[in-house]
Formats: sequence, C-alpha cells, structure tokens
Amino acid sequence: MKSLSKIVMVIGVLLSSVNSFAQIKNAKTETVKIYGNCGMCKATIEKAGNVNKVASVEWNKDTKMATLNYDDKKTNQDEILKRIALAGYDSEKFLAPDDVYAKLPGCCQYSRELKPVAKSNDAGMHMKNEHAKHNQSDMAKKNTAETQNATQLKAVFDNYFSVKDALVKTDAGTSSAKAAELAKAIKAVEMAKLSTDEHTTWMKVMKDLTVNAEKISTSKDVAKQRETFALLSKNMYELAKASKQETPVYYQHCPMYNNGKGANWLSKEEAVKNPYYGSQMLTCGSVQETIK
Repeated sequence: MKSLSKIVMVIGVLLSSVNSFAQIKNAKTETVKIYGNCGMCKATIEKAGNVNKVASVEWNKDTKMATLNYDDKKTNQDEILKRIALAGYDSEKFLAPDDVYAKLPGCCQYSRELKPVAKSNDAGMHMKNEHAKHNQSDMAKKNTAETQNATQLKAVFDNYFSVKDALVKTDAGTSSAKAAELAKAIKAVEMAKLSTDEHTTWMKVMKDLTVNAEKISTSKDVAKQRETFALLSKNMYELAKASKQETPVYYQHCPMYNNGKGANWLSKEEAVKNPYYGSQMLTCGSVQETIK
C-alpha cells in the first residue's frame, strides 16, 4: 500500500508539473546550477521559484541542475534565482544571505562552494617570513575586493546624487534623465562582486530601487519626482550603511516635507541643500548621520 501511495504521489507531482508548464505563455526554458542536498531542498527551491502561470522550477538533487520554465514577458532568470537565494540556496548568480542559510535544517545545509572562505592566520605561525607574505597577499586581495565593490556601486551612488542635485535645482528634465542613468547603473551591478553585507542588502533593496528610479525617469512632474525620491532615498540609505564609502556621506532630514512628516536624503556635502523644496527653502534641514 505504501508503494502504491508513493507511485500515486509521484504521478500527481508529474501531472501538476506538466500542467504548470502548459499554462505558461511565451515559455522560455533554461537550466542552471543551484546548490542543495536533499528532497527537502528540492521542495523549498521549487516552491520559491514557482509563480502560478508565470514560472516553474524543477530541481534535481543528484545533478544540482534546475530547469527553469518561465514567461519571458513577465519575468526572467534573475528574478527566479533571487527568490531562490532568499529562500537559502546559492546559484552562480546569487548567493543566499548568511542568516537565511543558517536557518536551513541541518540536512539542507549544503557545502557553499561559491562563498569565499575566511582563511586562518594560525597556519604558519612559526614561519614568520612566510606568514608576512601571506598577510601581504591577503591584504592585496582584500584591497582588490574592496575596489571591485566600490566600482560596482559607485555608478549607483553617483547617479543618485545627480538626481538629488537636479531636484535641488527643481529641474525635472535633468532629474528624469539622471534617474534613467541610475536605473541602468542598478541593472549593471554584478552581485557576485559585492561583499556579503552589500550582497544581502542589495537583494532586499534592488527591486524597489529599480522601480523608483524608473518612476522618476518617466515623470516630468517635479512634485511627483520628489515624492518618489523620498522612497528611493530610504533604500539608498540602507545601501550606504552596508557599503564602503570613498568619502563621507551625509544623511540629511527635512522636517517640513510631506505635511510635516518629514523626509530624508543622502548628500556628498555636509551643507544642506534641500531637494524637496529647492530654492524655496534651500537650507531647510539638518545632518542626522555621517556615514563613512
């Protein structure tokens, strides 16, 4: 009876999978490697990746390969892999946040082959010269990694500041153009080159950053641009806190905007230049925090 039940269950899963695939329009199929261990991993990966009539994922625990079938008019591979990463599973494009991975059941905690491993400084303790060479090498690698990280996010911050400067001048046209550049910079970020903290934060804010940058870029109404800029700035603040800044960044606050509810923004300058009111109240506001 147990064998019969298992057969019926397998057939049900297969029929469900076929039915799901059949319902997806504009279907595009791709295979990618996703790390995991067991049947429980399979269930979690597929549940995270699946979206009714939009995306279907089938993962093989032996080969670690996943077949993605999705409507390429409504989603893409990155969006599917991001959901799976947020469920705790690494792929070559997106790494799971450490805290999410740590909460996976023991049987599901696969070997994280794509995650950099911290090296011990104890080895070679009695070989001072060799130890010094390793330290120099590690420092060089660290500096290189930090440079790559800064390069990855530099265009994002630079274009954000350009949007802010345009709003200070109440220049809706320039703000729209710079927001379009910001949207491009966001999409160009290579997540694999981000630090662990940056990666985790980026996974959380990337979607909202993109939506709000594109919303500003398609608007010619400076008042609406400013409303969206307030939302954009919340996510940029989180990103600034998680990333290395070449120079200090000032988190500033206008208490009067939005009917006295206030709004914040980031600035490269300590002197307040209010993007929500421009010349009407240029210096209205104060520095709340200096991020270094």
